[in-house]
Parts: sequence; structure tokens; C-alpha cells
Amino acid sequence: MNMAVSDNQQTSLQLLLEQQRNAYLSMPAPSYQSRIEKLNKLKAALLEHSEQFVSALATDYGHRSGNDTMISDIMPCINNINYSIKHLKSWMKPDRRHAGLLLAPSSVTVHYQPLGVVGIIVPWNFPVMLAVGPLITAIAAGNRAMLKMSEFTPATNQVLIALLSDIFSQDEVAVVEGEADIAAQFSSLPFDHLLFTGSTTVGRHVMRSAADNLTPVTLELGGKSPVIVAPDIDIPTAVERLIYGKCLNAGQICVAPDYILCPEDKVDAFISEYQKRFNKMYPDFANNPDYGNVINERQYSRLLAVLEDAKQKGATIHPAAEYAIDANVRKLPTQLITSTTDDMTVMQEEIFGPLLPIISYQNIDKAIGYINKNERPLALYVMSFDNATQQHIIQNTHSGGVCINDTVFHVAADDAPFGGIGPSGMGHYHGKEGFLTFSHAKTVLKSGKFNSGIFVHPPYGTKIQALLMKMFLR
Repeated sequence: MNMAVSDNQQTSLQLLLEQQRNAYLSMPAPSYQSRIEKLNKLKAALLEHSEQFVSALATDYGHRSGNDTMISDIMPCINNINYSIKHLKSWMKPDRRHAGLLLAPSSVTVHYQPLGVVGIIVPWNFPVMLAVGPLITAIAAGNRAMLKMSEFTPATNQVLIALLSDIFSQDEVAVVEGEADIAAQFSSLPFDHLLFTGSTTVGRHVMRSAADNLTPVTLELGGKSPVIVAPDIDIPTAVERLIYGKCLNAGQICVAPDYILCPEDKVDAFISEYQKRFNKMYPDFANNPDYGNVINERQYSRLLAVLEDAKQKGATIHPAAEYAIDANVRKLPTQLITSTTDDMTVMQEEIFGPLLPIISYQNIDKAIGYINKNERPLALYVMSFDNATQQHIIQNTHSGGVCINDTVFHVAADDAPFGGIGPSGMGHYHGKEGFLTFSHAKTVLKSGKFNSGIFVHPPYGTKIQALLMKMFLR
């Protein structure tokens, strides 16, 4: 039975970790078949509970499109499981490496060993995908796992707890609930690896807590992910390619487009085209079921405060739809923002919602310079069909990942690593890189009956040692 740990239960958390670690030590190398069986059970349970997750997330958000949940929470998990099952056998095989002439005739192999117990801290924006996704990889790598769910998704948490309780024992997978104090206690546990998804600010606290135990961490953070609209692309195409990434989950995505860099002579056309396409995607916005709410009053008030700060400092707001803001509904169409300045909150912090500043530029190097003067983002989006422009931007910027003529979908690439750089994150997961993150790569040198190492034993100064020095010191 999975347990939900609540207030002031640090001892319970430690006992839970100890229980999982003891279970791991009793079976430190789960077989390929046992891992496959667990993944298949998890897949079947996700499919069986998918409508419950749709309903629970709609409850937690006040309103959230069922299609958004299926596309962004359930479908990536199913694809991840299918991909992992297909490739797990090859991932688990030891890699043969070259021993080199100096160590001949010994052999060298690298074995991928489960780490033990993995801690996973889950945010509220995609609580199924960002809980189950890392869990899939942890299971594939042979680990046990403890999940700390967000306190802002209680209905979703209950569905996940029930699902996992049916297929895993508590010493295999356990779910923890609680407020910020429980999250702090959770991050201070001596896990064998800790994966955190959330804000850069909280990520710093998590890393600080983990450091006391020398716990390795993977931090999936965020930041201000820019979109460069290059001079060569037509505005309707650029808007068509980026708008979904901004509107999905009402922009509450770590890789959502955070701001637009647009040629100065195309800004008005961009605003007009965005409004036109937004209303085509979400007609009768006030009653449209396909656009989701901001998760809660706290986040909604934060976004309105950021918007008001921009207004007070001289920005112009261009709503994507004619809609009277209603705090009781927490439904907010994209608010396009022009005439921004660097002292505005909207240009200083990750937005994480449906606000979209537009910054004009004169040439592409000015746009690149603006990106590079700020912290390295989790994602960079390039709207251009010109190969030279694409390569120029890729080679002269740093970001966790890049999408060319698209947004957010690079996260769904199962055969590629996902992760940030600097303030936008640390480490990778997804696919093989996730398997490697949750495994220890253990080098094994194997020597046979012939002992070549004896040639370097003292006493030194022998002719064969002189020959070895001559051969290898050149």
C-alpha cells in the first residue's frame, strides 16, 4: 500500500526510505523480465485510469481540457514506456571498451547497475507526466522510487496513489504528499539520486539540501525561453508554429515560449496574426472548453500583478481575445505585451502563464546578443527556413534544447536527452540518457591467467620496463 505522508513526519520519510533501501539490497540487480513486467503493468494501469486523470486534473485546475491532459500527460507516458520496453535489453547489456595495449590481454567492460532508491519531486503543471515519466526511467534502470507530489493537485494525487498501490508494494514505489515543509524534508533525505522539476529558485534549495548527503541531483528547471522570429519567415507561418506551445495548459509549461524576438517592421503583423489565429483555435473564448484555467488563485494573482507592473511601467497590452478578465474563472487569453523594458517583472522572471512579451530587433545578431546577455534558457525556438540563419543561431547561443519551426515538441522525442543548462537545469533524462542517469556505470577490468602487470612491479629499472617506457611515453 502506498502511503501519503503529511505534516511533520520526517521520521516516517526516513523509515520509508530505509524500507526501500533494504528491499533494494535484498535484490540489487532486478532482471530484465521483472523490469518489463513492471513497465507493462504501469502502462495498463495508466490506460485504465486515463479518464480518472482527466477528471481529476479538471478538478484541480477548475477547468482543464481533457484533450490537453491526454496529449500532454498520458500520451507521453505511454510512448515512453513503449520506447523503454523496446530498447531496455540493449541498454542493460555491458559495453565492451578498449583495454589498450598497456593493459593487454585484459578486457574492459562497463556494467550499468541500479543506483538504489530514487527521489522524484513533482510539480503541479503536468503532475502525471512529470511523476510517471521519471518513474518509468527509474524502473527501467532497476531502481525503487519515492515520489513527492505537489500539494496543488490533490485530486490527481489520489488517482496516482490508487494506481500505484494496485501494482507496486510500498518498498518498490511510494507516494508522499504534503506542503512545502514536507518537500524540504523530502529533499534532505539521502537518496541515491534526486530528480527535481520546478522553479530555479526552489531548485537552488533542493540542491543545497542534497549537498549535505552528497546526493547526485538532476534539476529540470525553467527560465525565459525565447522565440526568434527570423526575417526570412512569413508571420502567419511563424505564429502557426509557436502558438500551440504558448496556449497549451495556458502557458503553464517550463518550455513554453516566454518572449518573442521579432523584426521591428513585423511586430504589428505578428500581433494581428496571433489574435486572428488564437480566435480561430478558441472561438467564443469565454465558453470555449479547449482552453484551460490558471491552476489556482495564487498563480492567477501573480500573473495579474506581473501584467499590472508592465502596464504601470509603460507597456502596451494586446489581449489575444476580447474577454473581460474574471478572477472567479481564472481563465486568461494570451496577453501580448509590447514596449517592454528590462526593469519590468515580466522581463525578469519566468512567466509560466499566458503573458507574451514581444521585443523588436533590427538584425539577427542583436536578437542573439539579447539572449546571450541573460541566463541560459531551457529551450530556444527558431522560426526560420533559412539553413544559414538556423545554424548561426544554434552555434552562437546556449540553451537546454532547440526547436526549429516548432515549440515544446522536442520534449516528446523519446530518443533524445532532455535537460537544461546552468540556471535552467542540470543533467538529463528521457530515453537512454535517463537510463544512464539512474544507473551507475561500473567499469570492470578482467585479467586472465597471464599477469601482464608483473612487468611493472619493482625492482624498477629492468630492460622490459625501459622498453615499456619507450613504447608508451611518446
